[in-house]
Amino acid sequence: MINLLINGLSQEFDVTPQVPLLWVLRDEAQLTGTKFGCGMALCGACTVQVDGVAVRACVLPVGTLAGKAITTIEGIAASAVGRAVQAAWLAAEVVQCGYCQSGQIVAATALLANTPQPTDADIDTAMSGNICRCGTYPRIRQAIHAAARLNAADAAAS
Repeated sequence: MINLLINGLSQEFDVTPQVPLLWVLRDEAQLTGTKFGCGMALCGACTVQVDGVAVRACVLPVGTLAGKAITTIEGIAASAVGRAVQAAWLAAEVVQCGYCQSGQIVAATALLANTPQPTDADIDTAMSGNICRCGTYPRIRQAIHAAARLNAADAAAS
């Protein structure tokens, strides 16, 4: 049995330690917002956070995740940063086909949690490897900057 902390909830799964996290999330935990894209950690569709760091779930063995906090797109709104990113995504109308967007949002949230006021270069580096076949990169960058402003405004108001 493998015990995982997913979106703040401790869950046990009867899987081998080598099973990629993506398949435990989708098939066992029924959290299907994390998408399968390439299966080689190249496209970013499967991006989740582990202890606040954006990682590719398609190649990450669950046996390496004991005691670590896993956040999926389903849990991203639990943080103020995640809520700001989701609001900015909607306001900028980033989504076209939507397939990559859960990975994009999770990666953007990890970026802003660690770099509250990112430069374009910071965004390019953090989002590198999160591929959008529809080419919404300018709107993604716009949404990340907008989310950073929302976070700064919320912090100032608090």
